[in-house]
Amino acid sequence: MTDTLDLLPDGVVVAGADGRVSAVNAVAAAMLGLGPAPALVGRPLGEVLALTDHDARTWTDANAPYAGLSTRTGVPEQSWLLPDGTEVLVTARLHRVERNGAVSAVAVDLRSGRGRARLDRDRSDLVATLAHELRSPLTGVKGFVQALLNRWDKLSDEQKRLMLTTASADAERLSRLIAELLDVARIDTGRLQLHRRPTDLGRKTELVHRSITVVTSTPIELEVEPDLPPVDADPDKVMQVLTNVVENAVRHGSGTVRVHVGRWREDDDHLAVTVSDEGNGIAPELRQRIFTKFWTEGTGGGSGLGLYIVRGLVRAHGGAIVVDDRPGGGARIVTTWPVARTVAA
Repeated sequence: MTDTLDLLPDGVVVAGADGRVSAVNAVAAAMLGLGPAPALVGRPLGEVLALTDHDARTWTDANAPYAGLSTRTGVPEQSWLLPDGTEVLVTARLHRVERNGAVSAVAVDLRSGRGRARLDRDRSDLVATLAHELRSPLTGVKGFVQALLNRWDKLSDEQKRLMLTTASADAERLSRLIAELLDVARIDTGRLQLHRRPTDLGRKTELVHRSITVVTSTPIELEVEPDLPPVDADPDKVMQVLTNVVENAVRHGSGTVRVHVGRWREDDDHLAVTVSDEGNGIAPELRQRIFTKFWTEGTGGGSGLGLYIVRGLVRAHGGAIVVDDRPGGGARIVTTWPVARTVAA
């Protein structure tokens, strides 16, 4: 049985009705640091399972696996410390030959707590990031509204208009961040809904180009190849993807941003939107990390969710996203979209 237990990723210690260890796998022996697994067989469970909590109690004393209610079938997951002080997550199964009878065997599972600790840190980072991103626009809205309420009669119409315009922009930023968080949740849980239909990719790109050029001084050049077929996509998601990619190029690049819409060279059944800038480019080792949540390398701010959502939306459409260098310097991001099937056929 020990050979089989050695195939498991977790540490396992099994004890019989007499409270003595009957099997230990190699992972558990290494965790407990008491020597090779065969040497632990036959020893008392409390002696082998050398786990303590922060109050110096042992696992066997705290949980009394052979005592307690006769209906008890297990010990829920708990955090304990190995002899070297490392945290380990421990759970146990209590086996009884007869219902409500005496415990005939105890199987203890030991799992490293590093994964749990990393997950807790990631959650803490997530909460901290969200709190910062939400607080900034909310503070602006609250401040301007409070100023308007307290000094309405003393403010000129121009001052009121400026405050209301700024508060509206902050509220829009807050609304957009919330929408991005909802998209992230849908992508992560596989509940993203697409309303696909034949879509003019060139036209959607022109609309994105027009809306962004109004609010930036960065030159943006657009080229759309003629006679392109429609793509099978959700028009709103197409606009969302293209807006994120172009805004990212404007924010992190320099010089002129160029957008090209045409056939994808790798596959004639897909159209490609290529967005390139004249900045410093993206180092090869970072080209996958830019699609992780809250990646905000560089200047210009932003929630760090845009490119994560871009990849999720493009993949949901059956397309691809490619990041490489622009000839002559800078970065280039290519998103591909499947041609509508009726047209492709």
